[in-house]
Formats: sequence, C-alpha cells, structure tokens
Amino acid sequence: MVFPIILLVVGLLVATLFICLKVKKYSIVGTIVKATASVLFISLAVVCNFIKGNTYFGGFALAALAFGMLGDIWLELKYVYPQDDEPLTFAGFICFGIGHILYITGMIMTFYVSGHPINIIIPFVFGALVGTSIIVLEKPMKLKLGKMKLISLLYSFLLFSMVGMAVSLLILSGFKNVTLIMVSIGGILFAVSDLVLSQTYFGQGHDKPIDLISNTAMYYVAQNLIAFSIYFIGTML
Repeated sequence: MVFPIILLVVGLLVATLFICLKVKKYSIVGTIVKATASVLFISLAVVCNFIKGNTYFGGFALAALAFGMLGDIWLELKYVYPQDDEPLTFAGFICFGIGHILYITGMIMTFYVSGHPINIIIPFVFGALVGTSIIVLEKPMKLKLGKMKLISLLYSFLLFSMVGMAVSLLILSGFKNVTLIMVSIGGILFAVSDLVLSQTYFGQGHDKPIDLISNTAMYYVAQNLIAFSIYFIGTML
C-alpha cells in the first residue's frame, strides 16, 4: 500500500503546483504541469488495478481517467488559445462524457446485484432531471450556454447519472462497500467542481482566484480518490 500512497501524495502536490500556476497565468507550462498531475492519478489507478488483479471496475475506471486527462488538456488549452475556445471546450466535454460512461459501466459490471433494476434505473432518471433542470434554469442561474446547450445537457445527464449510480449501488451494498463510498464522495466532488466550472465558463464574475482554486482542487481530489478506490475493491466495512 506504500507505493499507491506515495503516488497519491505526489499527485496532489503536483496538482497544488498547477493551481498556483493557474492562479497566476494560463500558459503552456501550466498545461504541462496539469497533464503531469493527470498522468499521476492514472498511474495510481494502474498500480492499484495491478495490485487487485485487473478488475472490471479498475479497467473501466483507468480508461475513464485517461479520457479525463485528455479532457484536462483540451479545456486548459482553451485558455492558451482563446481563438479556439468553442472546439476545445466541446472536445473537453466529449472526453469527460465518455469517462462518465466508462465509470457507470464499470460500476454496474462490478457492483450491481441482479434482481434490483430500480438501482440502475433511478440514477439515469436523476441524471436526466438534473441535466434538464440546468438547461431550464439557464437564465435564473445567469448562464449563457449558447451553442453549447445541447452538449451541456448531454454532459450533465452523464455526470449526474454517474454520481447517482455510485450512490445507488452504495445503498444497495448497505453502505458497506469501501470502493463505492470513495467513488460516491469523488463523484459528488466532481459534480460540485463542474458546477463551479460552469459558472466560470458560461457565467460572469466567477473567474476569481477562489473559483479557480475551489474548482481545480475538488476535481483533483475527486479523480485521485476514484483512482485510489480501486485498491479497496472487495473491501467491506
């Protein structure tokens, strides 16, 4: 367990360095540091999955984290190359959306107990309701989604379905599955991080240092927590 903890600590330190660089100025150097932080949480997932014997959830989560790294890069480059803002944002959404599909698939294949379809259905209903609500409440939330409205709807559906799936399967386990506890917490942090980010991207007055720090910090804690959760597959409270 020592090596995974070392990777976790180093990954969070590199993420902290990226936050410091991001607050000062967006740059190619910052993008490289961000990519390094992502490589580290992917490495953490690789090590944990190897230790656990290459599980279904570990494999799918590893792929999801890899797509997360790609999404990181695209979304960071939009600040370095503002003239390409729209296509880079779209690419980032697509990568993270695929990641959430992979998380959902891995959780169902690993933790679902047959005979309880409601635990699979409700998360998707939850995702649809939240996604639709965000679009309906666009003006009250002071957002300007523009051409990104459709992709925002799809992405929100996938994100909150992923969070809902983790919590639903955790409930099905009687709140005893350690991996699902960690993924649920990570998923919630991921969702809150993205809600903050949506204000930065599509709102006004939410690009202050506190917004950038809170968004990025929650995101990296979430990804590292999900990566580390692979180590605890099969562990029950």
